[in-house]
Amino acid sequence: MSDRSSAGEALACALQEALPVGSLVVVCWRSAYGRLSESFTPGVEAPLRADAGALLERDPPAVGASDDCGGDRIEAAWWLEDGSRAAIVACLPQDLPTPLRAAWLAMARRIVAADLSAVRAHARAEALEKSERLQQALYGIADLAGSGLEMTDLLSRIHGVVCGLMYAENFYIVLYDDVADTMRFLYFADRNDPYVADPQRVIRGDEMPTSLTLALLRHGEPLQGSSAALRDLLGVPPDEYHGPDSADWLGVPMRRDERVCGAIVVQNYESAGSYGEEDRALLSFVAQHILTALDRFGAREELERHVAERTYALQLSNRDLQAEIIERQRSERLQRALFRIAELTITSDTLGRFYSQVHDVVSELLYARNFYIALLSEDGDRLQFPYSIDERDMIRESRQLAGGLTEYVIRQGRPLLADRHRIAELNSRGEVRSHGSAAHCWLGVPLYRDDSVVGVIAIQSYSRAISFNARDQELLTFVAHHISIGLARKQAQDRLVTAHGELEQRVASRTRELAHTNAELLAQIGERVRAEQKLTHQALHDALTGLPNRGQLLERLDDAIARARREQRAFAVLFLDLDRFKLVNDSVGHSAGDELLVESSRRIVSTVRSNDTVARLGGDEFAILIENIDGLGVAEELASRVLRTLGEPCWVAGREVFPSASIGIAMWHPRYRNGIELLRDADAAMYRAKGAGRGRCAVFDEEMREQAMRILDLEADLRRAINGDAFIAYYQPIVRLDDHGLIGHEALLRWRHEKRGLLLPREFIGLGEDSGLIEEADWILYGRVVTELARGGDGYISVNVSPRHFRSGDFADRLLRMIDEAGADPRRLRIEITEVALLDDVPRALRMLRNLRNHGVLAQLDDFGTGFSALSYLHRFPIECLKIDQSFVAGLVGESRPESVAVVRAIQALAGTLGIHTIGEGVETEAQRTALRELGCTYGQGYLFGHPGEHIRSAASIAEGYRSGLLESDAVAAFADGSGLIELGADEAFPAEADPIDSDRVEAAAAKAASTLIR
Repeated sequence: MSDRSSAGEALACALQEALPVGSLVVVCWRSAYGRLSESFTPGVEAPLRADAGALLERDPPAVGASDDCGGDRIEAAWWLEDGSRAAIVACLPQDLPTPLRAAWLAMARRIVAADLSAVRAHARAEALEKSERLQQALYGIADLAGSGLEMTDLLSRIHGVVCGLMYAENFYIVLYDDVADTMRFLYFADRNDPYVADPQRVIRGDEMPTSLTLALLRHGEPLQGSSAALRDLLGVPPDEYHGPDSADWLGVPMRRDERVCGAIVVQNYESAGSYGEEDRALLSFVAQHILTALDRFGAREELERHVAERTYALQLSNRDLQAEIIERQRSERLQRALFRIAELTITSDTLGRFYSQVHDVVSELLYARNFYIALLSEDGDRLQFPYSIDERDMIRESRQLAGGLTEYVIRQGRPLLADRHRIAELNSRGEVRSHGSAAHCWLGVPLYRDDSVVGVIAIQSYSRAISFNARDQELLTFVAHHISIGLARKQAQDRLVTAHGELEQRVASRTRELAHTNAELLAQIGERVRAEQKLTHQALHDALTGLPNRGQLLERLDDAIARARREQRAFAVLFLDLDRFKLVNDSVGHSAGDELLVESSRRIVSTVRSNDTVARLGGDEFAILIENIDGLGVAEELASRVLRTLGEPCWVAGREVFPSASIGIAMWHPRYRNGIELLRDADAAMYRAKGAGRGRCAVFDEEMREQAMRILDLEADLRRAINGDAFIAYYQPIVRLDDHGLIGHEALLRWRHEKRGLLLPREFIGLGEDSGLIEEADWILYGRVVTELARGGDGYISVNVSPRHFRSGDFADRLLRMIDEAGADPRRLRIEITEVALLDDVPRALRMLRNLRNHGVLAQLDDFGTGFSALSYLHRFPIECLKIDQSFVAGLVGESRPESVAVVRAIQALAGTLGIHTIGEGVETEAQRTALRELGCTYGQGYLFGHPGEHIRSAASIAEGYRSGLLESDAVAAFADGSGLIELGADEAFPAEADPIDSDRVEAAAAKAASTLIR
């Protein structure tokens, strides 16, 4: 016998109490899974136990059957309702009457059944408790992997999780590179071994040839036992360098793609045999989840590194852009200065005013607090200063040409930039002799007229904090050239005014006429100015509401960003969108919609501060710029106030309307470079609020930003995947439900991602639909399917066609052309469409389906039952098959069975009316297949018959897979039960003819046995 039952001797003793004193009882049973157990009373010898075991091995004729030897011995064996066997042997000190023997035997069967049921319940409870602890541990590991903990804290907490599953006080994790034969101790905790692990240290295999851990990694299979026994097994000599020996040592490898990449080891220095097979299996299971957690942690670090690199690249790009902007602004300032100098030659009434205004222009470009213009006299002997502003030399008198810096520039005919040291050097060489106060830095450039130097324009600084450079020299030289031209023009104008002074009287009358004409021109100019102002206002404001428009808002946002950078004052942007505004336009007209927009804008303006900006961006979208706020709370309070004000009822076109809105909030952050980025993030937050139920606000946060970056990266990967042909076809078989004969396959789209592995459509289909790239991926799938059809074979292949393809008028022609070019049989191709594709454009869909059917390509209606599912439209289309949605198939077994049966029966009736067949999708259990067959469904598809794979399945492999599917289904059911045991039915009753003489003793014995089992 293999072991004793959980009740020990209680079961046999309970049965013995109903027999005469001195009786011996042996009960043994074998479960449906082959496990042998027994219970016997004290004093039972081995031969009697052997007789009971031999009796158990015989095959009883039927459930509940037994044999009775008569006399002083009772023997019986029978089948229990769960498929297990039981046998009982009782030796009596005296004969018992037949009725009493039968009554006792019936009672024994009942008590044995109750005993086994209680044992199994207890075992299931223990298994469920272990399963719950394991599940909580795995959830804990998954949560830790997604947390922001550092690696040391992460591994320490994982150690704590493992300690909750088994004895793991001495625990370590090692990573292994099987190619380089190196390892790293990622985590090490041991109460007896003082070794301190360095996660960054790479240890070569030849450095630790006597390490039991290295032997485990090279062995590649779990090891359990004492350290000495394992070294003998693996041929590893003892080495005290690697720590003390343990009484029990358990290590399991971690695998990635069938390659050993690390291991987890637990040790017990005190108790031998403390780890069993269950602990080994449990640690192996947990090890893979720990590896997954480590991989997720590594992926997160890689993502953070990638984000940091991209952020640095953006910073460099932003720096270059800022430099370019500064250069452009400088060029614009210079251009404005030149235009203004040219204008001054006309508008300045005197040369003195012209010089003063030129000084103002130069001051806008560089430091010109000390500025003068020097000109040569007509005879060239004197130097005159028609204009001079200086903080030290208030007056500059004209003088004879001498050796000053000004004369030096005139003699050389080129600019001079000199600091205090250069000026002293020129003085020491006798080339110049300074006049006036000594400057810290001096810059002078010559003024030319007809290639001759006629003067100098100079600026100087008396402070060490202000110096000029070559760029300032270049700028002043460029400006001086235009000043020379303007000065010559102004001098010529002044001479012309002087020369024609005597003509003033003669032209007085003409001047009056010109004055009248000029008045008319001024009136026209005024009208034009007013028109320009009106156009400017219209260009910066919304015509309907009078609010600032997008252009003006972006300008103010850019100004706000500049102020925030300078003054470090926060601001926020609120992006507002009216909910269900299209319903107002469609129901009561656009004029009513305009009234609602005007009323909404009025209400929004009434809720904000006087210095806040409310703008209409277009349609039903508004934006609010609030500056100088203390934090996010101010913006959220304003958003709540706007929502309350907007939510008050109003009358539009004679109807009472209750407007509502969704608001997105984006707070200022230094990463924003312009207003467009702020509006973009506020818009994203608004869509988050609208998706959460409308009539509320949401704040843009880092999660949204990271999600946007993930979507951007995935879209780029999707484009590369299309260009790199990374999409493949997986085929799932479709079979007959009665004999499992193969009739075809459904081709399913898969993406073999270079980093994330195999991706299902649900992970990228939404992004593909939004970007329009999913159509290109679909055509790659169609090409692979057509190529597969061209190879020949039996059965058809169906492909899914989205409504987007049906909106394209050339879809059918393109598909048929692809089939023809590949030389495939179009009759072996099916297209699966949804009800949405049919009803989107009925005439186009009907033409397309008829065209495909005429060439042999039939159509199947996918996910039937989840849409309109009405005969009123279905009979108009050439549909070959209805595919029953897997939600209804799953509901055929369980609490929702009545509703699902009714739906499937209705679908079958509809299909029968149309003369088409049906396919049940998502068949995973034998019970679902049986229910579908009973309801009249002919064909089925699901995991019960085969999982999707890269290759077409044969009929033989489908049959083998079906048998494996049944076994897998049983295993899943047993695992879900918690112990692998099937629950028994109701207890077997006493036979009607039994003698009730000992019924009180029987009930008491049963109660005692049950209480013992519970304890």
